[in-house]
Amino acid sequence: MGPLGRETWAQRLGAFRASPSAFMAGPQGEDLGRDLLSDLRSEKLSEPVKVALLALCLEYPAQLWPDAPAAEAAATSLLDTLVLLPPRPSALRRPLLLAATTALAAGGALSPASGASRRLLPLLLGLASGRDLGRSFGPASEQRPLQATAWECLRELESCRPGLLGGCLGLLRALLGREGPVQPLSLLLALALRNALVIQARAGAGLQGLLTAGDSSMEGGSWNWTLAEEGDVHLQPQAPSWPAAEEGEFGLAALELSPEEARELRATVAQLLDASYLLTPVAQAQLLWLLGWALRGLRGQPPVLFKPQLVRLLGTAQLTLLHATLALKAAFGEALFTAQDEVLLLRRLTLAAQHPALPLPTHLFYLHCLLNFPENWPLGPTGEEAAPLLLGSQLCRGLLPSLLHEPMALLARLHLLCLLCMEEEEKEEKGQDQSPRHYLEELLAGLRQRAALDSGPRALATLCFQASYLVAHCLAGQPVVLTPLTQGLAQLYRTRPALAPHFVDLLDRVGPELQEPLRVALRQEVVSRPGREEALRWHLLMLARVADGDAQSATLNFLWAAATHCTDWGLQQALLRVCRALLRAGVGGGLADLLQALARQLEDPDGQDHARLYYILLAHLAGPKLGVALGPSLAAPALASSLVAENQGFAAALMVQEAPAPVRLSVGPRRAEGPVPVLQLQVEVLEPVYSLELRFRVERQLYAPLGAVHVPCLCPGRPTRPLLLPLQPRRPAPARLAVRALYSTPSGLTCHAHLPPLLVTFADLFLPFPQPPEGARLDFFEELWDSCLPKGAESRLWCPLGPEGLEALVSRHLEPFVVVAQPPVSYLVAIRLPPDSRLLLRLEAAQADGVPVALRTDDWAVLPLVGDYLRGLSAAG
Repeated sequence: MGPLGRETWAQRLGAFRASPSAFMAGPQGEDLGRDLLSDLRSEKLSEPVKVALLALCLEYPAQLWPDAPAAEAAATSLLDTLVLLPPRPSALRRPLLLAATTALAAGGALSPASGASRRLLPLLLGLASGRDLGRSFGPASEQRPLQATAWECLRELESCRPGLLGGCLGLLRALLGREGPVQPLSLLLALALRNALVIQARAGAGLQGLLTAGDSSMEGGSWNWTLAEEGDVHLQPQAPSWPAAEEGEFGLAALELSPEEARELRATVAQLLDASYLLTPVAQAQLLWLLGWALRGLRGQPPVLFKPQLVRLLGTAQLTLLHATLALKAAFGEALFTAQDEVLLLRRLTLAAQHPALPLPTHLFYLHCLLNFPENWPLGPTGEEAAPLLLGSQLCRGLLPSLLHEPMALLARLHLLCLLCMEEEEKEEKGQDQSPRHYLEELLAGLRQRAALDSGPRALATLCFQASYLVAHCLAGQPVVLTPLTQGLAQLYRTRPALAPHFVDLLDRVGPELQEPLRVALRQEVVSRPGREEALRWHLLMLARVADGDAQSATLNFLWAAATHCTDWGLQQALLRVCRALLRAGVGGGLADLLQALARQLEDPDGQDHARLYYILLAHLAGPKLGVALGPSLAAPALASSLVAENQGFAAALMVQEAPAPVRLSVGPRRAEGPVPVLQLQVEVLEPVYSLELRFRVERQLYAPLGAVHVPCLCPGRPTRPLLLPLQPRRPAPARLAVRALYSTPSGLTCHAHLPPLLVTFADLFLPFPQPPEGARLDFFEELWDSCLPKGAESRLWCPLGPEGLEALVSRHLEPFVVVAQPPVSYLVAIRLPPDSRLLLRLEAAQADGVPVALRTDDWAVLPLVGDYLRGLSAAG
């Protein structure tokens, strides 16, 4: 098939971009990557079309080449295409380099065993270092952009495989002083240096001369795959802060540098910093971040290397550089920044944040820096919010929030004001302006006044509650602020009850310092309102959130008055939700009368059913069970009747539910005593279980029905007595018991679970005969032996013995049933098999590897079971 035309490729690319997964799953998806690589060499397609194909390779490498072999083959083909380009100028060289790098990195094919990797890495380093690689790589006019692209490709590979360029650090240092692109080389050297330091620190080794390697690295033999394997953990060069995981025992502090290595490291960092002014602000910020990480944890590496840059950084107007400066301050503190530097930074941030022409994002950035300013000597525990010590009320006078500010700016300024209030004394000194606390109260009052306007936009109400939450969060320990805030919010609800959903959301989010007093105040506001207001719907919504066991009389009086005005379905449901909340709070007698009246008076059948159901629950369930029944439920979504959906929740709480078994049951040691065989059960629980009932069912009806076993209480970690399960076999045969557990949980739910079945073996049924007098044992056995014939059966078999011999085997398995013993070579054994069978064994003339066994039984059906049992004794040990 020949190459595709431009229109065909335009259609295929459009279909692919519309849905890459659907296209690759279709009939054309399998051939897309192969056709793309083939047509890149076609002379019938123009360069713009080929550039579009290479753009697809850069955007969707995982879809085009989903595994390592496919990515390896694609990279090889792209490199072949690059080499075959004619020497004239071409727009394909840079995209081809980027596409080959992307294919290897995204496809996981970058490895020392990859032929494409062995071709690409020396090629990239040669192009980046400015070597003459022949006419295939274009005229001289293309070399500089091609060189910058090679640096970017190398940085991408180092990011994907940290440590890959660790052996090239000396070469990169040498190239930094030559003519060529400074920015990509500086970023690559800083990244490779940071990765090498981290990896060597984890390995407990030094730099081992990595910074002093010369131009020999250009031969391509310095790719440090060992470092790349050790640095397989993905490092984030763009992360906003230094991770704590790199500190301590396994961090950079563990790196031991020789004096020469330390000197070379300082020289490299100084060289990078000296050339940093040539980089763009974003690149400078990234360089500072990488070098800050490299020096932050190293012992004996003072951060004074950054000192010459502070003169330029402290006066910068670039936000990225200002952010990098603050990151350095957070990392090094007073070791790099003096108190004068700290004052200068604070004044710069404060004055810049007050500039009236700032865009909103820039204004928010300055405020964020002030709120999170890294101080040299912070007071209080780590992580506690506090205003900087040097940031006083006078300096922040121009940053006080105003109702004219944008909502986001107002909240950020309000946050700063709250931090100032935390450190402001309550008393005001004579001659001073209003304290920050008074200003805060006036601002919140203004926000509430705007939110109280009936015709006001919803955004004003939202801003008021956001500000209230922020104040409650920051000043939770100051009742002098929370008390007027609570009163003001209660007054706001009195003025505009339609804000009830906002109040409910606020109560769900604030802490108990504001939640409890605000809930009491709102409940008082609701129950003091007449029931015939238009705001009844909002009052009922609020009361369903704030109602509890306190003020029962006032709450019930309000509900009695409101019941006469609840004529539509929505109001009735809101009223019943309040009744439900009171039920959960434990309100009793008066609520029962109200529910009975509602069941009679409400016209809607759904409301009547709800009221009747609540009354039945209140009359028949104790407090804990009632709380479980009315608690949150995982019921199905609401159906046509809300009662149906709610009943599903009640069923989950009141009926027996199937649950994963919290009980483990196993068969313990055998008990060869008593009139019937008894199975001894060991029980273990994973969580507290109450009123446990174990029910057993015998498969194939081999035994009579088994009784249940009851245990009052079981707790994890406490020793438990074995449970005894009497068996009543209808014939002597092993059986399989199905087990079902019925129990109560600590939350009051009743659950059932199916446990793994228990196996009753043939030996579990053995019972001993009553012991005859000492002198009559042999006669007793012979009488039993003779009584088995002619009705029964007789057999002989060979019983293998283990290394311990016959005496140990009998002692371990048959001791309770031995009638006559002549150790260690002869034993006469009598076993009673319920319901009324017997098994007699003569073990005589034992040899080294086994013993012949003569057996008689009055039930011939047990012969196969006896044979399997005896042959398995030696294996059982």
